[in-house]
Order: sequence, then C-alpha cells, then structure tokens
Amino acid sequence: MNPSVTPIVLLAVSNVFMTFAWYGHLKFTDKPLWIVILASWFIALAEYCFAVPANRLGHQVYSAAELKTMQEVITLIVFAGFSVLYLKEPLTLNHAVGFLLIATGAFFIFKGPLS
Repeated sequence: MNPSVTPIVLLAVSNVFMTFAWYGHLKFTDKPLWIVILASWFIALAEYCFAVPANRLGHQVYSAAELKTMQEVITLIVFAGFSVLYLKEPLTLNHAVGFLLIATGAFFIFKGPLS
C-alpha cells in the first residue's frame, strides 16, 4: 500500500475501535460500570494495535502535527457516522459549522508555513 495512504487507513480503523470503546457503552446503561470499563479496555487494546503502527509508519511521510491533525479529522468523521447510525443522534447545523472550522484548521496545518 502507498506509504501516504497506509497511515490514513490504519487511523480510520483505529478510530472505529476507539469510538466504540469510548461511546459504545452508552447503549448499555443497564450494565455495571466496571464491566463496560473492562470491555472498553479490550476494545482500546485493538485500537492501539492500529494507531501505533499508523503513527510509526506515518511519521516517515508526515510530521507529528500532520498525523495528529489527520487523527482528529478522522475521529470527527467516524464519530459523526457513529452518532447518527449507532446512537441515532442527529447532526445539526451547529455540528456542521464546528466541523467546518476544524477542517479549516486542518487545511492550515497541511498548507505549510504562511509567508
């Protein structure tokens, strides 16, 4: 796989796991907290198995700031889908404006130094 694309794919997979680890338990409010914490830890372990290689491989092509920015943008995209599809929570215009502002910040991270 292309060295520029591999970290993006790995970060996307890692974010799916992490989103479920952090928010998946919200549908299981009848379960004891210690059980959902333990389950979240196991899911997070899988997330790390993708995130660590994503950053290790990605740092050969991208700066740490670019990798972190990618991770944040991917997190928002994954979370938006998760929120709508899994939690059945609607996204509003406020969410769209907030995401647009974050995307604007990401643009400047990747643009390079301003003259």
